[in-house]
Amino acid sequence: MTTSLERARSVVAPDPTVRVLAVFALALGGFGIGTTEFVAMGLLPDIAASFGITEPTAGHVISAYALGVVIGAPVIAALTARWPRKTLLLTLMAVFTLGNVASMLAPTYLTLVIARFASGLPHGAFFGIAALAAAHLMGPQNRAKAVAYVLCGLTVATVLGVPLASWLGQALGWRSAFGLVVVVGLVTLTAMWRWLPDHLRSMHVTSPMTELSALRRPQVWLAVLVGMIGFGGMFAVYTYISTTMTDVTGLPRSLVPVALMVFGLGMVVGNLIGGRLADISVIRALYLSLGALAALPLLFGVGVAGSAVGPALQTRLMDVAHDAQTLAAALNHSALNVGNATGAWVGGLVIAAGLGYTAPAAAGAVLAVGGLLVFTLSVTLQRRTSTPR
Repeated sequence: MTTSLERARSVVAPDPTVRVLAVFALALGGFGIGTTEFVAMGLLPDIAASFGITEPTAGHVISAYALGVVIGAPVIAALTARWPRKTLLLTLMAVFTLGNVASMLAPTYLTLVIARFASGLPHGAFFGIAALAAAHLMGPQNRAKAVAYVLCGLTVATVLGVPLASWLGQALGWRSAFGLVVVVGLVTLTAMWRWLPDHLRSMHVTSPMTELSALRRPQVWLAVLVGMIGFGGMFAVYTYISTTMTDVTGLPRSLVPVALMVFGLGMVVGNLIGGRLADISVIRALYLSLGALAALPLLFGVGVAGSAVGPALQTRLMDVAHDAQTLAAALNHSALNVGNATGAWVGGLVIAAGLGYTAPAAAGAVLAVGGLLVFTLSVTLQRRTSTPR
């Protein structure tokens, strides 16, 4: 009997040009989302000065966005389970763009916090559904590679989008940074409307109850836990990279953007490598990427290893969720955002304990090992019931 997962994989766009343009449009959306997610970190002093608040208080706009991602991903994925995929992707990008318009025009600090929360709501659902759409277009033999191409928009944002938006924000005011994201969102909407093929309607849709059934599967929760713990290893390093570079290595502050770009390039490379490895074996790809994240202290290496986790973990969730793929794919981004917060928190704890700014790298390695242990438990349980992929 043919499963819905097999049916969802069975229809592939016949024209390579259609596939390339469609996946590019989805990656462009990832570029806009990645830019808005990270740019506020570099503009906190400007936002704080604008509203007459402290930087720690201004930092709540970052937390508000992350909270929107964590809440929005599973809720939207479940409630929109019956929606046609192209319509849903366009709607999510429209909400994201409007959220950034509200951020750009926010008259008070409270309205900015609300706008950032609203901007984060479509984040996880967009990436999850875009990953499924790209996999549908490129075929089962290229599933993880398709996921990597969509995530490539986010990683490229760390190299190009965030520095450009930060420069605009410093030169023209922080609101202009969100204005750039609005432009990217409008271009993405146009590209998706023109280039996403109508036959995305043939993608299998389910129901809210079917999607929510993923939450009854232990393997889904274990995969989410791998992301929450293991991916935190990268952000234990990334969150404190600026002070680490200046205070520990003696790098001039003017060269910190170069260090961030090196890290971002590592993320781009790691994302593409992770996609290729996961198409060969999802399990081996996760072992290699998490193991490298635990072992590599170099800035570029951390970027490569951490980013390589994404495509493999996304594909793993698509496998273990069976018919509830939309919710599972969206949950991946909730997990990664929790990992972001976890890594930053653990890194801050070891610094506050007086262990210095080299300690977050060691803490990140411990988190990566923790992710490996959880994944080993997942694989062990799976082998007791079936043959792993």
